[in-house]
Amino acid sequence: FSLYFLATHEGAPEIEVTHNWDEREYTNGDNFGHFAFRVDNIYAQCDTFIQAGIEILRPPRDGHMAFVKDPNNISIELLQNGEDLEPIEPWISMENIGSW
Repeated sequence: FSLYFLATHEGAPEIEVTHNWDEREYTNGDNFGHFAFRVDNIYAQCDTFIQAGIEILRPPRDGHMAFVKDPNNISIELLQNGEDLEPIEPWISMENIGSW
């Protein structure tokens, strides 16, 4: 495989693109890699996604990381910007929705 790192300028956020040289055919939802985005409040962001009907693949139980699924079934990683938030377990219950 070959890796390519794309950015608008030095120090800017990068996108990593992988080209696999084998003959494997990839299908929708069977992609190698994913995007990751830093968010200011991972609990609030996941709550916003839930309210919009977006599936949470891995809840942010640790206050640091979560995964959501985009409309093409691709995983997108969310990372808490700065210090991790205090863990909340269980993360999702009906009385907790919107209380972040």
